[in-house]
Amino acid sequence: MAIYKRGNNYWIAFCFNKHRYRKRSPDNSHKGAKAYEILIRQKLARGQPLEEPKPETRYKFKEIVLQWLNVSVKNNNKPSDYTIKRYILNADIIPYFGAKNMDEISVYSLEQYKTNLLKEKNLSPKTINNRLSIISGCLKSAMEWGVIKEVPRIKFLKVPPQKYDYLTEAETEKLLIHTTGKWHDMILITVRTGLRIGELLALRWEDINLQEKILTVNQNIVRGIEGSPKNNKTRTVPLTPSVVKMLVARIKDNKYIFHDDNGKALKYNVCLRRLHKICRLTGLRKISWHTLRHSFASHLGAKPNSIVAIKEVMGHADIKTTMRYVHVNLSVLQNIIESLEPGFQENATMLPQQVIQVLKLLPNYQNTLGKSEK
Repeated sequence: MAIYKRGNNYWIAFCFNKHRYRKRSPDNSHKGAKAYEILIRQKLARGQPLEEPKPETRYKFKEIVLQWLNVSVKNNNKPSDYTIKRYILNADIIPYFGAKNMDEISVYSLEQYKTNLLKEKNLSPKTINNRLSIISGCLKSAMEWGVIKEVPRIKFLKVPPQKYDYLTEAETEKLLIHTTGKWHDMILITVRTGLRIGELLALRWEDINLQEKILTVNQNIVRGIEGSPKNNKTRTVPLTPSVVKMLVARIKDNKYIFHDDNGKALKYNVCLRRLHKICRLTGLRKISWHTLRHSFASHLGAKPNSIVAIKEVMGHADIKTTMRYVHVNLSVLQNIIESLEPGFQENATMLPQQVIQVLKLLPNYQNTLGKSEK
């Protein structure tokens, strides 16, 4: 047994199982150091840890979610996505969970949060699922960082099938006839190319090749922030003669094809208000700019066009999205029903190419068509 004093502190030093231990006594007296050595020897003999385990550090949700936003999201997402997630976090996620510890985010607390959004804020299931996706991303990063041990199971709400509004070809022509100037040109290029509103606002003259009659989507504006197109994918869209004629006639006085009086890119809210006014003056229901994009896809889908080609020109990542725009018209349905009549096959023509393409994407395609296609 060795107890000694170094400076103003008492220390113990001894060997146990060929291992030397040297520790400062918490009780700064000779008697206290002796008692401390006995305690240490007893712990070693019982195989107990010499130090009390440190309590695990508990982190607040707000602290971790802000680190996630400003590190993971900022590094790996587009600026527009970062802005949207920051807005949603500040809107209700941080106010609701911010004061909680990370290990207190449980399945039950998430269910309470969903109830709050459904009943008190009256948000749609799709909007709530967007918020749950953000929380899920943060929790997964927290687990990777060692802040929490596991991610609680997040149960997303069932979302009813989305309804797509679109203008008929007659309604589209009516809208164009009753619109003039810049707004006519913007509507025309949207219903003839299917551009998203952000792609339209970011469209530059350098993106247009009038000689080849093509348009290249290189950028997109979301919430006033210009960045890469959706899905980070550029695409080329052929131009119709009417669009080419319109572009040739426009004055090239700015890098943007469509801009405000100060030469800056138009703001989405300004464009939406103007479209609503045009609809009111035209006698059409209130629509959005995305409705014009839906109309473009629906007009293509109602004709015997390749669904794969429509997918490419629309810039969809998944062909299932494109298939939502395919509307089988009444004459096609009539043709299919009449095929049940005896002898119909003798005078029947082949199924429209569009229908065949849709069927090919379904399971058991050969069984669906049987021998009729052959």
